[in-house]
Amino acid sequence: MSSDIPTVQVVDLHKEYRMGDNVVRALRGVSLTIMPGEFVAVMGPSGSGKSTFMNMVGALDRPTSGDYYLDGEAVKDLNPDQLAAIRNRKIGFVFQGFNLLTRLTALDNVMLPMMYAGVPKAERVQRAQAALESVGLGHRAGHRPSELSGGQQQRVAIARALVNRPAFILADEPTGNLDSRTSVEVMAILQRLNDSGITVLMVTHEPDIAAYCKRNVVFRDGQVIRDFIVEDRRIAADELAHMPPLDDSQPEEEDQEQAA
Repeated sequence: MSSDIPTVQVVDLHKEYRMGDNVVRALRGVSLTIMPGEFVAVMGPSGSGKSTFMNMVGALDRPTSGDYYLDGEAVKDLNPDQLAAIRNRKIGFVFQGFNLLTRLTALDNVMLPMMYAGVPKAERVQRAQAALESVGLGHRAGHRPSELSGGQQQRVAIARALVNRPAFILADEPTGNLDSRTSVEVMAILQRLNDSGITVLMVTHEPDIAAYCKRNVVFRDGQVIRDFIVEDRRIAADELAHMPPLDDSQPEEEDQEQAA
């Protein structure tokens, strides 16, 4: 796709939910454009509409009215099979709860989106291993989620989000279950990926995490009330250089000794 075509474009997006006789207006005419290479944080209090917006952008729900274009492709009127295909092909999801399959190794978890996309096995293995290497977990490919720390599980989830080379990564509270040190590590990975040209759209309720993004969009009562470029943006890699080693570095060293 041309860099002139928005990665995400929503126009006058409305979403209403009926609860008995009541109508809840979760989105009230949201219009927003995200260009290739942006790193955008979506913020807002509970009930602000940010989660509903992310469900729309993630092709997980349909708007009541309005238009949504992903990489220039109209999404609103796609059927369920087409929506599933566009989710797998165009969007890399990273969730607060990691959403890894416990019985599968890290490598197998990362390969899953490619299985659904029909990628040949040899290529699946190669791309999954490369994705794990890109998040610093190549040596943990054979480990199951129970054998990984929370930060390592989130890095596996990021690797899984990358393997189908999506239009953008959609990260929903990616640091919500992590301690502050590990949160910085995850943000360093996302910043590095963004620096390589990958578009990132992230939901967070934490202003200090949003400060790592290039742009912040704030929702309230189903509308965008602020949309601004982040001044004095935090650089996670610089902060990591002045922090103690990762808490999960010791288990990694033990595994390496056992392997030896």
